[in-house]
Amino acid sequence: MASENKFEIKDLDFYYSDFEALEAITVNIRKNTITAFIGPSGCGKSTFLRTLNRMNDLIEGAKVEGSVTLDGTDIYTADTDVVDLRRRVGMIFQQPNPFPLSIYENVAYGPRIHGIKNKAKLDEIVERSLTNAALWKEVKDKLNQPGTDLSGGQQQRLCISRVLAVNPEVLLMDEPCSAIDPTSTQKIEDLMDQLKENFTIVIVTHNMQQAARVSEYTAFFLAEDTNKPAHLIEYDLTDVIFTNPSDKRTENYITGRFG
Repeated sequence: MASENKFEIKDLDFYYSDFEALEAITVNIRKNTITAFIGPSGCGKSTFLRTLNRMNDLIEGAKVEGSVTLDGTDIYTADTDVVDLRRRVGMIFQQPNPFPLSIYENVAYGPRIHGIKNKAKLDEIVERSLTNAALWKEVKDKLNQPGTDLSGGQQQRLCISRVLAVNPEVLLMDEPCSAIDPTSTQKIEDLMDQLKENFTIVIVTHNMQQAARVSEYTAFFLAEDTNKPAHLIEYDLTDVIFTNPSDKRTENYITGRFG
């Protein structure tokens, strides 16, 4: 039977040059679920998120030890096609970052890079991607307007549609709602709930209520000293983490005693 895990991470250590930021991270991320990473600022959540599509490779001196497998294949081997990996494992950042292009060209950009030139095919991809990001109805009559003219929440959904346009399997979301208003946050959360039917989603969030609302699994990270590496303290079903955590440090964080 095929594995229910999309990612399997074992004994992962991560270094920024000589500084060890993450130590001995072992966790599985299940397919077609939403997994939330929580923990105080500076505890390695976003760093770990970026190990899942090798975004940290862009940082000079960054080094990974241990294994990260995607559908059973180690993504840190020398022959890994990193461009294709980042297509399969797309990322949505904290600040919406639409390209200085039209709404249409923002979404069509990735497919064009991957060789799709046919206008009818691009039209189909743009409409489907914007629809899947719950944005089509709002922008279908202004596709030639700059993406930067949209509201913050709409820009974030445009960035999601841009990722969806290249047929990813995983969506990594690094605090995707922290820079937008509550109404837009609700739309993004509703969207995530729809998207998990077809995608595996991993979200970094400082919002405990958001983690409890949207995720099925939660991982709690903690660095107990700024000069020491962060660890994965606890990983379980979200309901368990928030109602009956096994580690006192998890309980203390969730109840606001620190962090």
